[in-house]
Amino acid sequence: MSDIFSKQKPKLRTFLKVTEKPVPKNQIDLPDGLFIECEQCHSALYQKSLQENLSVCPHCQFHFRLNANDRIRLVTDEGSFVEMDDTVTSKNPLSMPEYDQKLSISKKSTGHQEAFVCGLATIQGNQVAVGVLDSFFMMGSMGSVVGEKITRLIEHAIQSTLPVVIFSASGGARMQEGILSLMQMVKTSAALKKLDQVKGLFISVLTHPTTGGVAASYASLGDIIVAEHGALIGFAGARVIKQTIQQDLPEGFQTAGFQLKHGQVDLVVERKNLKTTLIQLLRFHAKQKEQAHE
Repeated sequence: MSDIFSKQKPKLRTFLKVTEKPVPKNQIDLPDGLFIECEQCHSALYQKSLQENLSVCPHCQFHFRLNANDRIRLVTDEGSFVEMDDTVTSKNPLSMPEYDQKLSISKKSTGHQEAFVCGLATIQGNQVAVGVLDSFFMMGSMGSVVGEKITRLIEHAIQSTLPVVIFSASGGARMQEGILSLMQMVKTSAALKKLDQVKGLFISVLTHPTTGGVAASYASLGDIIVAEHGALIGFAGARVIKQTIQQDLPEGFQTAGFQLKHGQVDLVVERKNLKTTLIQLLRFHAKQKEQAHE
C-alpha cells in the first residue's frame, strides 16, 4: 500500500490562479478632488462647475459653505476690501488641552489668524464695514478675539458713520474659552446698541449654519436680517430641543424658509442674488438718511 501522506502536495498557487483583468484602453484614472458629493441630494458634482455656480448644487440648490475670502469676493467690489485687525489672535486663557494645536491647524488651513475676518470695502460704490465668520476656522466659533473684532468693527462704523454688514456661519460660542466666550454675546450686543443710538444700519446675513451663541446674540439683532437660501438657523440642535420639551418638532423648523414664515428673518435670498439685494438695501438706507437731513 502506498503511503498517501508521503506524496508531495501540490503547491497552493496551482489551485489559486489569479487572472488579472486587462485595463480597458478607454478607462481614465480620475484624480482625487475632481468631484464632490452634495450634502443634501448626494449628487456627484464636478468641482469646477460647482465653483462656477457659486458653490450651489445645480440639482437641489443646496448652498455649500463659503470661506471668508470667497464670501468677500462674492459681495464686495473687486480690490476694495481692506482688512482690519488681522494680527489679533487667540490665546489659551484656560489652558485647555489641544486648543493651541487646533488654533494652529485652523490658521494654516484658512490663512487667517481667527474665525472672523473684517475690514472696509465698497459694494457697488457704497462704503461699508464688513465682516465674515469663516466656518472653516473652528466652525466659526465665537471666542474672545472674534467678539473683540466684531466690537471693533462696529465701533469703527460708528465713528465713520458707515453701515455694518456681517455674514454669520457658526457653531456658536467657543467652548475652549468657557465664560470668556459667552461674554462676547453681551459685548457684541452692547456695541450694536451704540450703533442703534446713532441711527446706524446693521444688516445681518445668516448663512449655513448660524447656531448657538452667535444666533442668540448679534446675528439676530440686525435692523434687516437676511438669510441665505436653505441656511440652518437656530440656537440648539433639533434633538436637544425635542428631548427638552418632549414634543415632536415641525419638519424643517430651523431652515431659512421656516424662519421667514414665522417672522424671524426679513428676507431669504439665493446666493446669486445676494449682492444685488445688499446694493438695494444700502441705497435705500442712504436715500433715507439724505431725506432725513433735508
